Amino acid sequence: MVTLQRSNRNWLRRALQILDADQMRSGETNLLRLDMPALPGIAVYFKDESTHPTGSLKHRLARSLFTYGLCNGWIGPGTTVIESSSGSTAVSEAYFAHLLGLKFVAVMPRTTSPEKIAAIRLYGGDCHFVDDPTTVYEVSATLARELHGHYMDQFTFAERATDWRRANIAEAMFAQLANEEHRIPRWIVCSAGTGGTATTVGRHIRYKSYETRLCLADPEASVFHRHCVDPKVTSVKGASLIEGIGRPRVEPSFLPQEIDLVVPVEDAASVAAARVLSRHLGKSCGGSTGTNFWAVVKLAREMHAAGESGSIVTLLCDSGERYRSTYYDDAWVRDHGLDLAPYEAELESCFAHASVAPANRQAVAAE
Repeated sequence: MVTLQRSNRNWLRRALQILDADQMRSGETNLLRLDMPALPGIAVYFKDESTHPTGSLKHRLARSLFTYGLCNGWIGPGTTVIESSSGSTAVSEAYFAHLLGLKFVAVMPRTTSPEKIAAIRLYGGDCHFVDDPTTVYEVSATLARELHGHYMDQFTFAERATDWRRANIAEAMFAQLANEEHRIPRWIVCSAGTGGTATTVGRHIRYKSYETRLCLADPEASVFHRHCVDPKVTSVKGASLIEGIGRPRVEPSFLPQEIDLVVPVEDAASVAAARVLSRHLGKSCGGSTGTNFWAVVKLAREMHAAGESGSIVTLLCDSGERYRSTYYDDAWVRDHGLDLAPYEAELESCFAHASVAPANRQAVAAE
């Protein structure tokens, strides 16, 4: 019989206390309402995840992944934690590694925004860059073996580490809508990186027997929306410019059966939507939030055209301040061949005091 050293038990107890303390300090994020005068009767809400200590939705995931790793015995005193990420998860995991006194290495595409790289390093994390984003998984696993560390693997464990029954983002959304006119939303719109958040929301909707439907807003270059329509499609070539969402392969944490509708979104539409939303919401929003907003507007227009009223909830995933050198830089936009003008004009029409016809863009019903 092998007995775990008391010092390790004490360290684990203290580590979990540190994570609990962070959750108590962080509290719950705000639910912001956006009114679009051209679409009366439809209330749009944004769960503002940018207010987490590490500035994004991934703060929740990182805390859950560390808790999961600690309780599974995968992380202990002196463990080096490795993660494959396009930036935001790595920022949050670097933060928690710093709180626990652990080394952290982020394996990420070389094209990751400088602002995210700086944030990882602020918390003492190291960055290991790859030129081919599809190699992040293999490189992360190799580094974990070489460093005798733990590969966190958010793409596999995101849906397992989060409790979808209670104390999750979906439960918080419904609780915050309790006193609103339309307290049960017609739609919740999520984009997917790992797929973990969409899976959590979808499971919670089923668990509570809500009539709410779940829409996946997915970059056009991503595999997720294709896989929802044709399960035989499990990978694609190419990559989206929208960091943090969309993947070239179907990740283990993504469960397509939770999705009711998919809306593919062009990169230019995502960037334009982030800019327009930032102007009207009064908060700077990142590209993935723009992707969400584009899908929200499509759904809102379809509801309006059908004479329906109700609410739509989506996520403000992170702040646009992380993308000042990319999505909010006109030179970067030109260099990447993005024409934002037609998309911005289409979105701005939602804020005029006139009726707007449904957008001439198609969503694909998930099978």
